[in-house]
Parts: sequence; C-alpha cells; structure tokens
Amino acid sequence: MRCFYSQELERAMPDAHAFPVEKFRASKDMLLEGGILSPEEIIEVGSASVGLIERVHSPDYVRSIESGHLGLKEQIQLGLPAGPGLFARSAGEVEATRLACQAALTEGIGVCLAGGKHHAYHDRGIDQSVFNDVAIAIRDLQSRQPNIRIMVVDTDAHRGSGTATLLAGDPRVFTYSIHVRHNSPAQPQSAGTLDVETVRYVEGAMYLNQLFSSLARALDAFSPDLVIWISGADNHQDDRYGQMYLSAEDLRHRDEVLLGAFIKNRIPVAVLYGGGSNRQPEFTARLHHNTIATAKKIASIHRGL
Repeated sequence: MRCFYSQELERAMPDAHAFPVEKFRASKDMLLEGGILSPEEIIEVGSASVGLIERVHSPDYVRSIESGHLGLKEQIQLGLPAGPGLFARSAGEVEATRLACQAALTEGIGVCLAGGKHHAYHDRGIDQSVFNDVAIAIRDLQSRQPNIRIMVVDTDAHRGSGTATLLAGDPRVFTYSIHVRHNSPAQPQSAGTLDVETVRYVEGAMYLNQLFSSLARALDAFSPDLVIWISGADNHQDDRYGQMYLSAEDLRHRDEVLLGAFIKNRIPVAVLYGGGSNRQPEFTARLHHNTIATAKKIASIHRGL
C-alpha cells in the first residue's frame, strides 16, 4: 500500500499558531514504528506545478501564496501566516493527494498522509485550507480520463464547502459530506450532491447510523470509478473544533465499515486525513494512524496489498 508524503508538511509554524503541524510527522512515525508501514511504502513527493494548481485556483491567488504577499485580511480568513514556506507546504500536499488518487486507480487503494483541504475556493483560502487538493486532483484525473466518475466522501466534521462549490454542476462528480449543522466557514457556497447534517455533539450510534444509511443511498445512486475519502479525526469527542462526540472506537468502526465497503466491492479509494485538532495534540496523530492502520489491514486481507 503506497502512502504519499511531503517533508514540507513538517515546516514549523510560529509558536503561537494553533495549526497542528506536528501531527503529520507524528502519525507517520507511529505508522513506521508500529510496523504498519515499511519505509518503502512511504513515497516522498515534490511540489505540484503552478499550472496544475491553476486548473482550480485563480492565477492571482496562486501568485499571492507563492510570493508570500497575501494581504492581512486574506491571512485572517485563511488562518495561516503568509510566507514562502506556505506555497511549498500546500503544493506538496496537493501532489501527495494527486499521486494517491493515481495509485488508487492502479492498485485499489492509495493514501495521502495529509490532504483534504476542503474549504479552499477558487480565489481564496479559508480555515487553514490553502489549495483544494481534492478538486485539483479530480481536474487532473479528468484531463487524462474525461469520463471518469469520482465520488468525494467527506466525513470530516465540517462541511466540504469549497469542494462542493468548485465541483458544482459536474455530472461526473458526486460530492457527499456528513457534518455538524452550522459548523463551517460562513462563505457563499454551492450545495453538494448530498449534504447530511448532524446535530451538535452527536454521539456515535446516531452518527454512524446517519453515515451508513445515507452513504449507502449515495452509492446506489452513483457508481464511482474512484472514491476520494476525506476521513477526518475531528469527529472525536475531545477535538477542539469538531463539535461531535465520537469515541476512538466509534471512529475505528466508521473506518472499518467504509473501507470494507469500498475495498470488498472493488471501488478504488484514495484515503486522505482531513482535519483534527484534539485537546491532546498527540492523540490527533493517533487517530490518523488508526485510520491508515485499518486501511492497511483491510487492503491486505482483500487485495493482498
């Protein structure tokens, strides 16, 4: 099982900044130290090209990120400080997602040890999402396979508002999101193909029932050639922003059912991290680790990967 990663994700943030940058390296180290992944299964990537990113984002916005000259208002909206490292970090994440999608199509499963920046719009970044890696990867795939049918399954606690808006009106793409009602950035946005809202602080049994029943309907309505799954660790009861009340065991059950459904039914799946800012920072990495460990276990059983 190939997993794609960029060292740029480890770039330090200012000390006072809340973005959990440490989770990327920590989860990768956990996967290696626990023997879930071998070093050969983690592929270091470079940066996505500007031309690729501009298939989704406006040239002016991309230049402002690349030059580090993002305005103060835009930095506040983005929730990240501007600087030359921001482009390298974000373009590396895009490339990791793009290659994970390609690996999924050829091998049945591919993993980005990051990704899922679903709040980024055409001309601006929102809530720590700089470039919309999912939309960029989809446009890249469509340039090679124009008729490919792709389903985005977003189980991050927040609505994939940017992704739904960027991909709206494309019949080749189905965007599914299950999220807490009124827990997303207040921006003009398009409806996704299927948006499922939960109550605040939803508990595991209610959430899982909503997820499994609604996603089954989505898969009945749209037969994908590829699923891009933004898993999310912010559903956990101790997350600072997710406003859900799931346990680690609930998340493990979510992962087992979804990955089992995709892999057993031979639907290629690209697995992305999505959000997570646990009150115990090291536990965010543990939750992401758990998702990838489940993916490896199920893929190994059913595909010999």
